Amino acid sequence: MSFAIQPQQSVRQIMAKVSLALMPALLAYVWLFGWGVVINVLLASASALILEALILKLRDKPFQAPYGDGSAVLTALLLCMALPPLAPWWLVVIAAAAAIVLGKQLYGGLGFNPFNPAMVGYVVVLISFPREMSMWLAPQAEVSLGLLETLRYVFGGVVPGTASAIDAYTMATPLDALKTGLGLQQGMGEVMAGPMFGYLAGNGWEIINGLILLGGLWMIYSRLITWHAPLAMLGSLFLIAGVFHLIDPQAYAGPLFHLFAGGALLGAFFIATDPVSGATSLRGQLIFGAGVGLLTYVIRSWGGYPDGVAFAILLMNMAAPTIDYYTRPRVFGHKGR
Repeated sequence: MSFAIQPQQSVRQIMAKVSLALMPALLAYVWLFGWGVVINVLLASASALILEALILKLRDKPFQAPYGDGSAVLTALLLCMALPPLAPWWLVVIAAAAAIVLGKQLYGGLGFNPFNPAMVGYVVVLISFPREMSMWLAPQAEVSLGLLETLRYVFGGVVPGTASAIDAYTMATPLDALKTGLGLQQGMGEVMAGPMFGYLAGNGWEIINGLILLGGLWMIYSRLITWHAPLAMLGSLFLIAGVFHLIDPQAYAGPLFHLFAGGALLGAFFIATDPVSGATSLRGQLIFGAGVGLLTYVIRSWGGYPDGVAFAILLMNMAAPTIDYYTRPRVFGHKGR
């Protein structure tokens, strides 16, 4: 991950501040979903740091102890915000490896990656292991897994009770439930009456995404990022969701649901604002963000996956160089663009 670095701040300082902005939402994620999130963070962070150190060693590049420039840890944290709490250990390691090796170091390291590393790692495991990526705990479930029980499942696949007992602990995400319900010809009112839904989106997810929103606004206030990409992404997603909801409110979720369910807010503030894999000019960031919001809605509504944020960002990453080419400011004294 990379963000708009102010001259007086080092890369490590920027990464630390962005990680700090993410921390309230991550702590809420732990509080709502349990020990599995902590295990994911430790596994992903350790894997990312070890792999980055090994590759930098192979490339004869320096690695700053004890945790490099902080970009590997931030990538791991962002990745863990998208991984299910009961993900098996090997899935977390593979996701971190794909993010660091395929998404970052393969292209030359920080500053040279054309795709967002965290989204690369997430998409690799989402496509490769769809069953394991659906093992989501119910937030603050009445029957929850303790630390030892979570460790047994993550590292050994063992849960209390019978072999099918895992079904008693897991559930679909709000976006999964919405897509399934609408596919069964249920109306929005019937779908939203389920116990997993709250006032705006899913129980628990409203809190997490609300804290992500606060962290993102703090980053804008601190000038770590600009408002252009987040506003364009969330605005386009809100607008198109609102239009379809007005056309048929029983077949399409409202705009606030789309903002507070899934990874829209995380993508808007922490992923789409990456100037390395995203657009760099201010006009380009507006186009980039609007494209991400539009593609997110299209994939959510008519695609094969419940949440389209990661795919939307990766698709727009491919378009970012062209966007920058046509939106970069004119240089005084030069003809053309």
